[in-house]
Amino acid sequence: MDALYNTHVKLLAFDFLKLTPSPTEPSSFFRRGKRLSRAETVGIVVTRDLKPGKFVKFTIDDGSGCISCVLWLNQLNSSYFSRRNPSDVRLIAQAATDFASDLQLGVLARVRGRITDYRGALQISVSDVVVERDPNMQILHWLDCMRSLVMLLARILDSDCSASCARICGVER
Repeated sequence: MDALYNTHVKLLAFDFLKLTPSPTEPSSFFRRGKRLSRAETVGIVVTRDLKPGKFVKFTIDDGSGCISCVLWLNQLNSSYFSRRNPSDVRLIAQAATDFASDLQLGVLARVRGRITDYRGALQISVSDVVVERDPNMQILHWLDCMRSLVMLLARILDSDCSASCARICGVER
């Protein structure tokens, strides 16, 4: 079992854009030998295209590249949600509408969702959005991503280097 598979993994656009699709599972992608299905990123909203009642497509720029995102707004009309409790679907639809209104050009946003491939291009199918008020959140996201990379390298390399990497990251072994 892959521990990261259903986890929102913090990724920079640089890493996100290097994901490769699984040849056997359409909902799986690989990066550095790890199987992923969900991602989290933080950056500035640089494009926004709203199709009322359908979706809002937007782009997040985190300084290392741009990630395309889509937030679906069609929950009330989608057959995907037809078997779910109608009150739950209304709550999901309202949350999506609220997220869409928060997404304005120039805001710093934290986006989480499923990694998908649409017409050969990677994107995040958004499950939630948080507009960050503190600009330091983008730098913290970068540091979290770097810490994850260092810890991955520590596991790959020998134990002496692994202990050094752990000390650098402030992680007890």
